Amino acid sequence: MSEPSRSDPEPKPALPPVVVKKYANRRLYNTETSTYITLDTLAEMVRQGRDFVVYDAKSGEDITRGVLTQIIVEQEGRGQNLLPTGFLRQLIGFYGDQMQGLLPRYLEQAMSAFAGQQEQVRAAMQKTMGSMGTLFPFGNVEEMSRQNLVMMERAMSLFAPFYRPPGAETAPEPAAPAAATPPAPEPELAAAQAEIARLKRELAARKDKTRAE
Repeated sequence: MSEPSRSDPEPKPALPPVVVKKYANRRLYNTETSTYITLDTLAEMVRQGRDFVVYDAKSGEDITRGVLTQIIVEQEGRGQNLLPTGFLRQLIGFYGDQMQGLLPRYLEQAMSAFAGQQEQVRAAMQKTMGSMGTLFPFGNVEEMSRQNLVMMERAMSLFAPFYRPPGAETAPEPAAPAAATPPAPEPELAAAQAEIARLKRELAARKDKTRAE
């Protein structure tokens, strides 16, 4: 007797973004629950993976980016520092720079790669926490976190060949270090470098086209 066929459960449809309205008194109104909420509520929605969009109640303008930035500022102000000072300085330096239009896409790719390893970190945590016979159970997690940190800290430094702060054109070039065999890049870093090289070629092509015109 043949077993009845079992069909895989259908994936749950993605929920539409929650529409949030911001009024002149800075109050945020969740149209889905018909309640007033706070920035902390929106931050928790982000952590839970629930998408939302924020509109100005008077003009109808999409102000989601500004509200997300405000959430980050509040979190940083509470001592939950995620953005290194050097990273913030470099980021500010790119405003108005010719690479400004290319930077957001690169940062999104870097963050996506970092987020893709979160489940691996959680699984390693659960495994090491359950191993009572190991004296230092967090070795694998620390190594994975170190690699992620290196990738994120180098996200901005990879743009260094393209970025020239004011006055750098007249500054003398530093002496080149002694030649050495570079270590093999990690997969994530190699992919990022390949993307940077592609963006550099795209920028050079644009410059050549502008000169021709």
